Amino acid sequence: MNDMRKVERDLKVNDAKITARNVDVRYGETHAIKDVSIDIPDRTVTSFIGPSGCGKSTFLRCLNRMNDTIDICRVTGKITIDGKDINERSVDPVQLRAQVGMVFQKPNPFPKSIYDNIAYGPRIHGLARSKTDMDEIVERALRRGAIWNEVKDRLHAPGTGLSGGQQQRLCIARAIATEPEVLLMDEPCSALDPIATAQVEELIDELRQDYSVVIVTHSMQQAARVSQKTAFFHLGDLVEFGETEKIFTNPSDPRTESYITGRIG
Repeated sequence: MNDMRKVERDLKVNDAKITARNVDVRYGETHAIKDVSIDIPDRTVTSFIGPSGCGKSTFLRCLNRMNDTIDICRVTGKITIDGKDINERSVDPVQLRAQVGMVFQKPNPFPKSIYDNIAYGPRIHGLARSKTDMDEIVERALRRGAIWNEVKDRLHAPGTGLSGGQQQRLCIARAIATEPEVLLMDEPCSALDPIATAQVEELIDELRQDYSVVIVTHSMQQAARVSQKTAFFHLGDLVEFGETEKIFTNPSDPRTESYITGRIG
């Protein structure tokens, strides 16, 4: 019986968390994403790499319907999380974005206290019944964001007063405060210095124990360091997707090899 439970648990860990089929994205006349299909596993870091303008951030924003906010953007195809179609009319995008957290390129703490930055999402979604509940949620999120020890004595100071790297870890803590299942990161280290980048990368590695993490990065070295799976995008196409080590050492497609060796991009 125990063996059977272990098999079930292993299957769950290895199953696709996010499934995309034949996803197309157009901005007016511009065809940004072309017929992309991919299975993104749970409890894994998946990197999207490729030249600027190749569609990787556009595809990332499909996963929590951020493209809904752009009037001229049209998304077709099917994207499911745990088998549920996220584009069904019954799906509330606000609730979806609680389930699928997002961290942006530049740290963007709210002009509020450190405490209120974290409490904002849980408050909107009614996750705390009392002040004690909220205190626990805030502390847990800041601990998981690897910043609790640096801010625990100044929770009511403004989040904008932190250093760049601390602000980004605060934003990661804010994203995970609503207990999402998926965490999207759009070039989360591009505005940070090398020390802050190393801290965020270490945090990403820890977060994959609990989340499916998808990161867009312009740094191939970063993709190689933090991810187990890598997807290479080029001119709106998903060219290749597989184990990170294989993509970087033995790619199947000549376009991937050209990008990795610096001949395109």
